[in-house]
Amino acid sequence: MADAGLKEEREVEIPTTLPILPVRDIVIFPYMILPLFVGREMSIKAVDHAVASNRLVMLITQKDVNIETPSSHDLYKTGTVGTILRVLKLPDGRLKLLIQGLAKARVTKYTQTEPYYVGQVEKLPDEQVSEVTVEVEALMRNIKEQVDKSITLGKPLVPDIMVLIENIDDPGRFADLVASNLNLKAEQAQEILEVTDPMVRLKKLNEILNREVELLLVQQKIQSDAKGEIDKTQREYFLREQLKAIQRELGEIDERAEEIQELKKKIEASKMPEKVEKEAIKQIKRLEKMHPDSAEAGTIRTYIDWLIELPWAKSTKDILDLKTAKKVLDEDHYDLEKVKERILEYLGVRKLKEKMKGPILCFVGPPGVGKTSLGKSIARSLGREFFRMSLGGMRDEAEIRGHRRTYVGALPGRIIQGIKTAGSNNPVFMLDEVDKIGMDFRGDPASALLEVLDPEQNNSFMDHYLGVPFDLSNVMFITTANLMDPIPTPLRDRMEVITLSGYTSEEKLGIAKNYLIPKQLKEHGINRKNLKINDSAILQMASHYTREAGVRNLERESANLCRKVARRIAEGKEKTYQVSARNISKYLGVLKYLPEEEMEKDEVGVATGLAWTEAGGDIIYIEATTMKGKGHLTLTGQLGDVMKESAHAALSYIRSRAGQLKINSDLFSKNDIHIHVPAGAIPKDGPSAGITIATAIASAFTGKRVSKAVAMTGEITLRGRVLPIGGLKEKTLAAKRMGIRKIVIPKRNKKDLEDIPKYIKKGMDFVLAETMDEVLKNTLRGSASGKAKA
Repeated sequence: MADAGLKEEREVEIPTTLPILPVRDIVIFPYMILPLFVGREMSIKAVDHAVASNRLVMLITQKDVNIETPSSHDLYKTGTVGTILRVLKLPDGRLKLLIQGLAKARVTKYTQTEPYYVGQVEKLPDEQVSEVTVEVEALMRNIKEQVDKSITLGKPLVPDIMVLIENIDDPGRFADLVASNLNLKAEQAQEILEVTDPMVRLKKLNEILNREVELLLVQQKIQSDAKGEIDKTQREYFLREQLKAIQRELGEIDERAEEIQELKKKIEASKMPEKVEKEAIKQIKRLEKMHPDSAEAGTIRTYIDWLIELPWAKSTKDILDLKTAKKVLDEDHYDLEKVKERILEYLGVRKLKEKMKGPILCFVGPPGVGKTSLGKSIARSLGREFFRMSLGGMRDEAEIRGHRRTYVGALPGRIIQGIKTAGSNNPVFMLDEVDKIGMDFRGDPASALLEVLDPEQNNSFMDHYLGVPFDLSNVMFITTANLMDPIPTPLRDRMEVITLSGYTSEEKLGIAKNYLIPKQLKEHGINRKNLKINDSAILQMASHYTREAGVRNLERESANLCRKVARRIAEGKEKTYQVSARNISKYLGVLKYLPEEEMEKDEVGVATGLAWTEAGGDIIYIEATTMKGKGHLTLTGQLGDVMKESAHAALSYIRSRAGQLKINSDLFSKNDIHIHVPAGAIPKDGPSAGITIATAIASAFTGKRVSKAVAMTGEITLRGRVLPIGGLKEKTLAAKRMGIRKIVIPKRNKKDLEDIPKYIKKGMDFVLAETMDEVLKNTLRGSASGKAKA
């Protein structure tokens, strides 16, 4: 980089004003001779000016090398005055200069900025060392030794640098010469340039060289270790090759070749598609050429194993006997006729048409209604393998599509893993909790599922790890969810949704008698002679010890009951136990859930509504009362925004109908109204309480009582129209449990009555209301009755 000449130092007259040449990534010291390439327009003009005058230029280093057009603030103040010894114009328009540093200087003021920088320059005299002390000589000697050691350790320096520094006695010039040849960072070199005291410069150089030698020693050790590892690997390779040659001469078996041959046989036996087989053979050829202990060989071997073990052509034969399939479904599950009918329809079509795509079903319902167990039952009825995969909390798209093989420890996605575990290409594949998929920076698993659950695309599902298509069209996918709302619309569109609503008390009784209790008796080592549970006890368990739409907690309470009896029998007490509604509390403790108290009489301002919850249907009492005030509406009971809006709409409707309802309009402005929904700790929301709130308000202002024997559900508009609602079956069950036999529902929900089993509708009167006037006629005491019997 630099050549420090040993010419006698000449005193050069430094003009007070010089053109300034900014340089990048290098600091130029006095006596330093080096080539410089100049390409910037402003720099070329500064050089032209210098060559035309005294060939002197002020060389200053840029603070930031990335700035193409530096301002005065982007340049250091201290630099070196240099003389241009030679100029060569290059074909690309740049100039190649040969420059020699003359003396340190500082720019005191910039007098010109266009078309190039010109500044007032002040020469910085180097402090002279009057006497070379022992400390100075020791520092210089130490620096010489460190430079020599650096060269020995492999640092690239000017070959004759040692000869040069041995012949220099001046400490300042010695420090500048060493610093200019060490390839220092621009910041370090600039720091040394700005110091005028030779002693301080020598100390700084000594520190830098000490660190450099330490780094070179560590670097040499790393290189030595790496070379040792390479030598060891090469030696092992040659020895193995020699061993192979000896084995071949002796006629012994080559294990490597035998292993490769075995893999080829397995590929042929797996009956892969042509495209997949081509990829597998290609990977085996790569494996043959690799060292068996290399990391990549292990990765390729794992990949080939995955390709071989996947059931490309393995499938189970479906049981196409519809009677047998129906018997299996009935054995495992009580009721659920819609689901059973759908499976039998699939089998019917499958019997008539051998090649058909597997259906993609989605079971939606509250916890504990048997969605997952239903998947197992479907697999058993079809004679297929069953695999369950939970999607709850999944956030990484690679869980579905797999990781690319470039990553260490990469694996296929859980879809392909599940197919391999099932061992056939047509299992019943259950994707549990599809409504609880997450999403973050690693991708959106729900979007990745679109390809899996689309019958038009999944016949060539591409897993990132496999890199070859796999046919999923024979798989029967069943997804489960508690709620439909969180499932993205495109994903919902690909599935056939079957809703599993909550069970009635009668259904829970049947499930407990036929499935839950026999299972728990068996698990606890008890037989029917030891424990007899009558129907009233089961109904008591279902209604007062659990509050759920499904039967999960009912099974838990049954297990609790069996444990109590098992312990008593184990202690040598009685051998037979009879459990009824009267004595069940001895085993299960006090009742956990008390039913909502029935209203003793018709009351003013209290209306009975019906609500849907995740645990099934429930009844709610909505209370309205008036008091002297200024027409304010107060809502309490932890109501959601939709329910609050329903209350405002109901009040507006009643005010608009004040004349027809014979309510003095002044009452609205002179009275406050307070609407409260009991059980204030439970959040409540939804529009279906609209007609119930309106009825309670109408009752409060008219003074008419609301019939306690009537429950209602429906959304209200400002025009008084009654809009349809959902969850009618669950709401009807709630009313029936409370002994209410008359329900007011929206007229447009008449179609939903067909989905309610006859034994639930038996003894129930459904009033089909189209307007709020019809609701009030059937709920306020003394009004006419116009009901439609279901």
